[in-house]
Amino acid sequence: MTDETAREAERSPGDGPGAHGRRDDSGPRGWRTATEAALYGPGGFYRRPEGPAGHFRTSVHASPLFAQAVARLLCRVDEALGRPPALDFVDMGAGRGELVTGVLAALPAGVAARVRAYAVELAGRPAGLDERITWLDTPPAAVTGLLFANEWLDNVPVDVAEVDPAGVPRLVLVTDDGSERVGEPVSGADADWLARWWALPAEEGLRAEIGLPRDLAWMSVVDRVVRGLAVAVDYAHTVDTRPPFGTLTGFREGRETAPVPDGSCDITAHVALDACAAAPTAHAPSETPGQTARTACDTTRTTAGAARALLSARLLTQRAALHALGITGARPPLALASTDPTAYVRALAGAGEAAELTAPGGLGDFGWLVQPVGIPDPLV
Repeated sequence: MTDETAREAERSPGDGPGAHGRRDDSGPRGWRTATEAALYGPGGFYRRPEGPAGHFRTSVHASPLFAQAVARLLCRVDEALGRPPALDFVDMGAGRGELVTGVLAALPAGVAARVRAYAVELAGRPAGLDERITWLDTPPAAVTGLLFANEWLDNVPVDVAEVDPAGVPRLVLVTDDGSERVGEPVSGADADWLARWWALPAEEGLRAEIGLPRDLAWMSVVDRVVRGLAVAVDYAHTVDTRPPFGTLTGFREGRETAPVPDGSCDITAHVALDACAAAPTAHAPSETPGQTARTACDTTRTTAGAARALLSARLLTQRAALHALGITGARPPLALASTDPTAYVRALAGAGEAAELTAPGGLGDFGWLVQPVGIPDPLV
């Protein structure tokens, strides 16, 4: 998660009141602060032993085909980099290491032997995890390879704005039991972000999630890629499809529920991926949470003293991305059922899993933000 989040969660889970306990600071506060504590603080949701897989199903959990597709993408990045002696794979928001484990298993032996695998997550290292995987609470300082953030940005906490009767967007304040009221008008950089990326009409009750922290979080991890590719995969919307009342919600034990910031449920909101895509070149040099000051220009950055080329980012659907990586959901030829029934059954099961990963109205509609750094886009 974010570096700021890591510092917030330096205390062990046992130091706090527990997942359902009350905190001393449970009075009304912005959704960003409340979510930060509920998800990542002592006893927070993402500190619990069952991990995200105990509460919701991502593409990683839906089928091993997803990890196989990411492994193929890593091989394409490797090819574009000229097969370096060390090839980095960084799994942001790694949960319990399911994706990075699957990617290592799917790689050709010659590539796997050169891979430095990193899982970035605040929870402790799971028992029995492949010893080749380095477990970190912040991403490596310099990455040459693929940084993959699957459903990470949607859990970077954000504030919520709501339009008051006078047509003014105000911050929504929330208590630990989920009760809300509006606070001060949105101002400063948050107001600028709303004006640029999620302009709210002057109609009482309209809401928006202020995505600036996600822009900065994405910018901070892209800054660590010296050469290679950064990819973010998430529920997403763009400026022409913003939902009028926002998307803030909760998940508990596989079911959607009201978002309550007491540590008992996941709290998530869809991501303005178009704003994140623009962030690495749109923001002036500044100090982001947990980061030192950055030096930026439109097309190049300097990382660890080496100039790097930041190419244009691209947005596409998961359906299109996985199709480009050979995951189509096409049924096997019926003739295979006669010549090799066992192979036909296996292929049919794989086609069903691929269809779920690429389904319109489902996982196939996830957004992929693809940011090449110093290499051509491997998904073109």
